[in-house]
Amino acid sequence: MDVASLSLEQIRDRVARRPPTRRLIRLLEEDPRSGVRALAGQVEKHYRKVLAERRRMRRILALERRLWAEGVSRVAGVDEVGVGPLAGPVVAAAVVFEPGVFIAEVDDSKRVDPERREALAEEIRARARGVGIGVAEVEEIDELNVYHAALMAMRRAVLDLDEAPQRVLVDARRIPDLEMPQQAVNSGDRRHFSIAAASIVAKTHRDRLMRRLDRRFPEYGFASHKGYSTPQHQQAIRRLGPSPIHRRYAFVRELAGDCSPEYRELKRRLDEESSPQELAAIRRDFRNTAGLSPQEARRLQQLLSRHARRYPGPEQLSLL
Repeated sequence: MDVASLSLEQIRDRVARRPPTRRLIRLLEEDPRSGVRALAGQVEKHYRKVLAERRRMRRILALERRLWAEGVSRVAGVDEVGVGPLAGPVVAAAVVFEPGVFIAEVDDSKRVDPERREALAEEIRARARGVGIGVAEVEEIDELNVYHAALMAMRRAVLDLDEAPQRVLVDARRIPDLEMPQQAVNSGDRRHFSIAAASIVAKTHRDRLMRRLDRRFPEYGFASHKGYSTPQHQQAIRRLGPSPIHRRYAFVRELAGDCSPEYRELKRRLDEESSPQELAAIRRDFRNTAGLSPQEARRLQQLLSRHARRYPGPEQLSLL
């Protein structure tokens, strides 16, 4: 680029249409015009971001590249979303790329803003060798519990692929009843490209489902909170009771006032307890209490463990 012969606006236009380079930055820095030198600082900032993204992409592609080099060309990354909400399904995605493909800015879906996430999901679907979707409905979550329902959704996502993968990469767990080899990787949605891509596809797919469900049940605000336990959502459950797409969690029933007297009393005592001795007494009574539903018992067990963590050392161990 002949910087000296161009106006500042022409330079801006050309800079916007080409990737930044160290040579371009040097040319802009050497220009006598203050506006061009100021532009050099902006270009350098962008250049550093580009370099950082390239380094990150090399890091998160390392496992896939090693497998591709070994001849394992069909590598599926698998992830799920929707374990935490009070309503709606769990959705999983499986994504396979051709060897050598990468997409800048692909990351754990929770670290990508919604607008960019939607654009990335479209690009992933356009450039992937295969995309599979698996859904576990609310009835299956209630029957199996959410952990096992999520595994079911992930298995369905893998089986939804047009071609069976040669290797399956899963975020922090193993999917039961899969014939192909699989590998569980901790923090996979942040550390591995294909799992991060799957998390984006799963998240955008579930968000669309929740917006659709919002049209059926507009009073609950599913389009905004996507079924998660926000104050707005909790208030809607208190006011309206649970909808057909709410999970039959003890907490949901508690919000709706539909829980056993035994649960209500133990929960009240937990809310008011202020010492390890009181907590130990509540735990003893919990173990001896009949009339709790399985969901209520699980919820109380979670709350008891959470309260026990407030007391350090030997006292905590005696309460767990």
